[in-house]
Amino acid sequence: MALILIRGENNLKLLNAIADMERHGSLTLETKPKVIDAAFADSLVEDILNSKIKSKSNVATAFFVKEDTTLSIMQVKKIHPPAHVVVVSDEYGAYSKLEYVLNTANDFKEYHSNKAVNDGMIDYKINKKERHIRNDKLNSYIK
Repeated sequence: MALILIRGENNLKLLNAIADMERHGSLTLETKPKVIDAAFADSLVEDILNSKIKSKSNVATAFFVKEDTTLSIMQVKKIHPPAHVVVVSDEYGAYSKLEYVLNTANDFKEYHSNKAVNDGMIDYKINKKERHIRNDKLNSYIK
């Protein structure tokens, strides 16, 4: 599991960044996004980058994804989200700080996943019974 921190100007940009990571980055959220204090998020990013950041954020959120850290970084690099996305590796001290804060943080209430929650396509042709067809080849890179 990878820990992702998103900083942005407003909630709409955070929501768009999360949706882009789900749709175009093919990342699967393991936990609901949590509201993080923007100043705390800025300080964590400064610790990770070992330098001052150019612009301060107004809002921030963090969550876990099912994929590992390396795959998450590669998928985030492919898309261009409207907010600053940081994949926090467990090698950094910021990982444990952020994980501790996530345990007590409130849910990001405006977020709702758009992914379908079914087993796959439904085949209605066979004996007029509903049958789910699983296609594991679509997400074979995750395994």
